[in-house]
Amino acid sequence: MLEQTGGHTKVNRSSGDARCAEPERLSSLLDAMPIATAIVEIRSDGLFDIAMANTLFRKIDLSRHGNENFAVFTDRIGDFAGSDEMLTQFDWRMGCKIAGRDFIVSLSRLAGEPATMVLVSLLDRTNQLQTEKSLRREMVSDALTGLPNRSGFEEAVDKALSQPEMQEQQFAILLIDLSRFGRVNEAIGPLAGDELLITVARRLQSNLRAGDFLARTGGNEFSIFAKVTSGRLDVHELARRVRACFDNPCRLSELKISIDCAIGCAIQKNGKVDVEDAIRHAQIALKQAKLSDRTEIYEPQVGTVTRDRFSMETQLRDAIERDELSLAFQPLIDLKSGAVAGFEALARWHHADGTIGPADFIPIAEDSGLIVPLGRWAIQTAAQTLADWDARLGQLIPVYVGINVSAIQLARDDVVGIVRNAMTDAGIGGERLMLELTESAIIGDPDRAMAVLADLKTLATRIAMDDFGTGYSNLAYLQRLPIDVLKIDRSFVQAMAEDNDQAAILRTIQGLAESLGMQTTAEGIENKETERALSLLGCTFGQGYYYSEAVDADAAFAYWERSLKR
Repeated sequence: MLEQTGGHTKVNRSSGDARCAEPERLSSLLDAMPIATAIVEIRSDGLFDIAMANTLFRKIDLSRHGNENFAVFTDRIGDFAGSDEMLTQFDWRMGCKIAGRDFIVSLSRLAGEPATMVLVSLLDRTNQLQTEKSLRREMVSDALTGLPNRSGFEEAVDKALSQPEMQEQQFAILLIDLSRFGRVNEAIGPLAGDELLITVARRLQSNLRAGDFLARTGGNEFSIFAKVTSGRLDVHELARRVRACFDNPCRLSELKISIDCAIGCAIQKNGKVDVEDAIRHAQIALKQAKLSDRTEIYEPQVGTVTRDRFSMETQLRDAIERDELSLAFQPLIDLKSGAVAGFEALARWHHADGTIGPADFIPIAEDSGLIVPLGRWAIQTAAQTLADWDARLGQLIPVYVGINVSAIQLARDDVVGIVRNAMTDAGIGGERLMLELTESAIIGDPDRAMAVLADLKTLATRIAMDDFGTGYSNLAYLQRLPIDVLKIDRSFVQAMAEDNDQAAILRTIQGLAESLGMQTTAEGIENKETERALSLLGCTFGQGYYYSEAVDADAAFAYWERSLKR
């Protein structure tokens, strides 16, 4: 019997008084049901009797669950009994949160039977829900570290921000990008790389404050959600704790590997917050952190700059199509004779707001892929300029032109074919072109770089390594590559008079070049004293404002003509 006690109904197994038509037929039907099913009789005094039940129903010991969950079950039966509904369903959890079971409960009237008779069936969906939870957990978790992935992190942040105590709370999103991870992965293999990620995850997890949480949101990127009470001070302290995780090398088998990280952060006050926007702001800061080598915190104006970059990208694309760019030429001087040996070609963008230099738009061109058509245009224009100077002189002008080739263009484009076609169209020899590449263009893919440079040498072009000494110079590659000129970065040249260490570096680079049979070009010469010192040091060429700024093609030709009269 189901008895009402204190407003609830509880099970009493002693009664068998309930009556229904054709009990044997109904009993057979109940036993044939594949789910737990019973017929309940609703009595006039408000008590409920289980008239009959199949074996599956009897195996469910309802009497052991006299708690609030069971009260929900019995109350819903009472509500159905007092309604006009013919059928209803509801979800019900029997028992505690950990060891309980989940059912879909169906209540229905029996056709041809008194209205007091109700058919109750329990469809056990515990395994289904557990499977769904497992699949869901896999979807929002990182299989390697067990941490939330990007989707799981966003959900966790949303859940944290929905708590009442967080409504006026400031919070921060920190993104942590592991430096050198790609090199480590390539050097020791992906399994060791996975072990490194697990080690880093454990260290970061152990340094979190209460209430903060960690996720792995990318291949070598981790994210932290943190409550903030003191704004930037809190963030810098948390960043310090993160960096402390990398103070000691990570031990992988017999190896000890030191790694570092870049940290970008966005601070925001809770309210109408878009979590994706907060993460995007942290990504902007992370990009800045990779360049500055320090913890960066998102500032609203940085987002404005980013939007401006997209606008400038569109304008640059249009400028290339409309031929709104030009080349300016800065002279390269032979330090022994004082003669003009050549010119470096530098792109200029004639924008409506004024002329834009390469330092401002080349990074945008590289990010967007526009560097490829821009590089093609520069090679073709430089070659045609030499042909125009020849025609103007009536003979070959004895100078060469240096053209910068981006690492991206070297990797993506047919540089050899572009140079060959430019030479053919302009009717000039390859010795009159010098292609200038940075160390990153070579180190990024040394095998491809060596193959491309070897093919360029078959065209008789000259090769220069630009900004030498500022990157991670690999002397083994330097010895194997067909490089003609090392360009010494202006930072060394301008500091040599006041810094003995810089002067020592210059002497080392010059000695290295001479031992490898290469010439050198010193950039950033701004006075006679620097020119004299570099000449005594043995540098081959000089370049800088001491001689001339970069000028247009006509002014460059005139500069060369004037140099003949000195």
